[in-house]
Amino acid sequence: MGCEPPRRLERALGEMYGDAAAADWLAGLPGLTERALTAGDGLTAERVAAPGGRSSLVVLVRRADGTPAALKIAPPAARPDLERAALEHWNGWGAVRTLDAPGAGASGPGASEPGAEDAAGGLLLERLHHEVSLRSLPEAKALLEAAGTVRRLWVEPPAGHGFETVAERTARQSAGMRAAAEADPELAPLVEAALAARAELVEGASELLLLHGNFRQSKVLSGERAPWLTVGPEPLVGERAYDLARLVRDRAEDLIAASGGPVTARRRVKKLAESLEVDQARLHGWTLFRAVESGTRALAEGRRQMGEVNLEFAGWL
Repeated sequence: MGCEPPRRLERALGEMYGDAAAADWLAGLPGLTERALTAGDGLTAERVAAPGGRSSLVVLVRRADGTPAALKIAPPAARPDLERAALEHWNGWGAVRTLDAPGAGASGPGASEPGAEDAAGGLLLERLHHEVSLRSLPEAKALLEAAGTVRRLWVEPPAGHGFETVAERTARQSAGMRAAAEADPELAPLVEAALAARAELVEGASELLLLHGNFRQSKVLSGERAPWLTVGPEPLVGERAYDLARLVRDRAEDLIAASGGPVTARRRVKKLAESLEVDQARLHGWTLFRAVESGTRALAEGRRQMGEVNLEFAGWL
């Protein structure tokens, strides 16, 4: 079976890691995939899941006993080792379940990063219906199901974990936001407001739970074992409001096209905070920070339309 990566993956890796580094990893992808399949004790490849994600190749496979599964191959910079650790800790509770995951070796973007030598690169997962996510549902129903799913993930982190904290991750992200404001002074007021919100939120943080890190409707897929299960965590530890903030701006492009977008955005903050018993002011602050961070990062990566959508959404808050 060929493992031609979807064009979406090629483009996204180039945006995130640079064209040269992405090309190097993609050039080695057939070998990584073959080694993972061989190490998987009887795995048979069926096809590549398309359009796929922005940071990994997903190959639909069958195990020796005929059980369907999904083999996920990601660059070490995506930290599949941390994804594996989080999924194993959740053990199928609200999230896709790991199977006997084969190693595919670490090379390519991020291979020299701390912990990259332990990044297996290949995750063998139970197969979900990758073509059916919560985005296939009407918005109100999707938000209800999303809230029910994400609350299952908020548990105590494992002892001795290697996950970074919300404070650490957002400190790293702040540097890029400041650079964006220096490059484009018109962004400065929004960036300053987001950074001020972050400083206040980090100072007053009191929760230390395991978080998904990138939770949104498209990360929740239909399954057989449970109606909806989350995939693709970028795990860290911190407060629930941070994890919920990305969900607030789901389908932001639809809101911008609607006349009542600003009102709907603020209503979402209130509704989600109340339904999940999260402090509304903290959810508002993290939503602002994450929208501005995503917007400035998208602009830096050349994704202008997405950057402008996120920054306009942030301006509504």
